Amino acid sequence: MPDPLSGLPPRFLRTPEAARFVGLSGRTLEKHRTYGTGPKYRKIGGRVVYALEDLKAWTDLATKSSTSDPGVGTVHPAKRGAAQNAVRPGTPSRR
Repeated sequence: MPDPLSGLPPRFLRTPEAARFVGLSGRTLEKHRTYGTGPKYRKIGGRVVYALEDLKAWTDLATKSSTSDPGVGTVHPAKRGAAQNAVRPGTPSRR
């Protein structure tokens, strides 16, 4: 089935909308942005916006099929220092 959104410009969400989209509070998403553990964002005219595709890619890092499945990545908690240990998709592990 063809994507009904193909051909349309990408949709951007402000922080409150993006937070609802991923099921977090706006404050938690702001913390993720501050600590570098969250999804990619853009700053346009002083306003922070998130592309839907970036939010989906970030949440896809947490996809697992069972409790023993290591998955493809990790969505780290919104806390200081968590980004230092983060392994982004496509980068070699530091272990």
